[in-house]
Amino acid sequence: MQAIGDGKLLNTGERAKLQVKTGDEVLFTSYAGTEVKINGDEFIIMGEEDILAVLN
Repeated sequence: MQAIGDGKLLNTGERAKLQVKTGDEVLFTSYAGTEVKINGDEFIIMGEEDILAVLN
């Protein structure tokens, strides 16, 4: 299972490079994304534009 997607599909057919990577800790508002449960595990699916900050 991927932790991040392939990047936004641009009008040119290419993918935009993501600013986050697997393992990054991020901050986001309480209204960002969509919460889902898969096989008992909880996930939040969100667009990169919903991320407020990447923590070091």
